Amino acid sequence: MKDIVIKLQKLNKEIAVMESCTGGYIANAITNIEGASFVFKFGAVTYSNDYKIKMGVSEEVISLYSVYSMECANSMSKSIACYADSSYGIGVTGKLNREDVNNNTGDNNRVYISIYDRENDLFINKELVVTKESRLECKDEVLKEVIILLNKHIKASN
Repeated sequence: MKDIVIKLQKLNKEIAVMESCTGGYIANAITNIEGASFVFKFGAVTYSNDYKIKMGVSEEVISLYSVYSMECANSMSKSIACYADSSYGIGVTGKLNREDVNNNTGDNNRVYISIYDRENDLFINKELVVTKESRLECKDEVLKEVIILLNKHIKASN
């Protein structure tokens, strides 16, 4: 994450995150880096459908595709980038080793990652099946994938 924070600083770009299953793990990883205050605009943990909607995710997206979908992750990443007026938005939703009584759809251990590049109106997507036993290790798997996706995209776009 340190390399990403440094690259974003050099490019004068910012990032914001809306996380569900990762519960702020990505925002925490960013803010653990010295200088993150120059690039990190906002982080939201939206476990509930209500708060996803309050943060800009369309009710229609949730109804049609469920909260466990790439469509929802895309809506999360774009909504948070626009809300925070940031260059990039990250949206993450999925299930980590547990059933969700409020949302019966979606496969266990499947996570949807979306990075929205606001300047280019572009989504970078990854569907990931987490393989670890503990929630913390699953969150770390997701974080590693986010770092890979961001590094590739930032490098390719500059």
